[in-house]
Amino acid sequence: MPSTFDVKLEKYADLIVQVALNLRAGQKLCILSPIQGAPLVRKIAASAYRAGARLVDVIWGDEEVTLARFQNAPRDSFEEFPAWQISVPIEYMQDGNAMLNLHAQNPDLLKDQDPEIVGTAIQTAQKYRKPLLELITRNAGNWIVISMPIPSWAAKVFPDLPEEQREKELWNAIFEVCRLNEEDPVAVWKSHVRGLTERAGYLTGKQYTALKITSPGTDLTVGLPSGHVWMGGELYAQNGITFIPNMPTEEVFTMPHKDRVDGKVTATRPLVFGGKLIENFSLTFQGGQVVEFHAEKGEEALRQLLDTDEGARRLGEVALVPYSSPVSKSGILFFNTLFDENAASHLALGKAYRFTMQHGAEKTEEEFQAAGGNHSLTHDDFMIGSQQTNVDGVCPDGNTEPLMRMGEWVIGH
Repeated sequence: MPSTFDVKLEKYADLIVQVALNLRAGQKLCILSPIQGAPLVRKIAASAYRAGARLVDVIWGDEEVTLARFQNAPRDSFEEFPAWQISVPIEYMQDGNAMLNLHAQNPDLLKDQDPEIVGTAIQTAQKYRKPLLELITRNAGNWIVISMPIPSWAAKVFPDLPEEQREKELWNAIFEVCRLNEEDPVAVWKSHVRGLTERAGYLTGKQYTALKITSPGTDLTVGLPSGHVWMGGELYAQNGITFIPNMPTEEVFTMPHKDRVDGKVTATRPLVFGGKLIENFSLTFQGGQVVEFHAEKGEEALRQLLDTDEGARRLGEVALVPYSSPVSKSGILFFNTLFDENAASHLALGKAYRFTMQHGAEKTEEEFQAAGGNHSLTHDDFMIGSQQTNVDGVCPDGNTEPLMRMGEWVIGH
């Protein structure tokens, strides 16, 4: 008889494949996963084949191998990259198939490595991943980012627990915030997604010209371009399939105007970038661009992020999340963007998603940028929301309307 854990893991896999990814019979599925993700990946593969998948292909990674490279590889070798790891998912997405990224890593993996070498490796990877990121921002196929515990990540989240309890506790947290503890997770998820979709539709209809975001350390105006589209819950792929790109997901989001962001914003949670942790940092924007930045820890990593390219100093996403979200209620700092971004309203430095502008996928790069869309090799979310966050929408006539007060929505769907 299967254990309670095995039953929940099975439900997690089925929820990912059948509800979030919405895999259709005849599709192929490409999975990117750390080697420690094998137990969940095997159940996802089985669920995918039961759903009619023609082929499930897995590309494995290993953070210990990654660390060994930084410790021992020739210092002039970090502009090299295993291009096949990107060409395979690109092929899948171009053909209208599905992609799943199982994201789990040690947030401190590269904290003791040479910052210049880390920066070179990151920039090299970003260049190779550019075509894949472009397909994702156009929703060429149905895709999803999920996570599961691995020992190094669990140790970071629960350092005070005995080693043998850490992964179990992280699994319990993931099951809770992903609503796997509900009697009927599928029905609960469908209702939740419907609420997000309705709220996104309401905000799209308002066509605010800007958002004003205030909280301790933050006084920021985020301009919104004409024709921006709010998204939340389900997205629509070019292959005609609706899907949920993140699990968990609590956000509604759209694109800022790349040239109309002004003021100061202070992060409320750490950001993991390039295997290093950036903590207690702030950014000052002028005319859409970061003109000043500070971080108590990881400032060099923040500098590397901002220096990725010109677009890395501008915003590609603004997302609103209530303080009462399940991730926030857990009281856990996950050190993982997938979870932490669903605990708090957030912004993203870098590339804007084409689907957050009307007819964005049909525009040339020049047309998209001229309309306010940002272009970059990177897209990195950082959290700015808290129980003290207020958000107002600026109407076309200049009047403002309250959207969030003390971190909670004050509007309906």
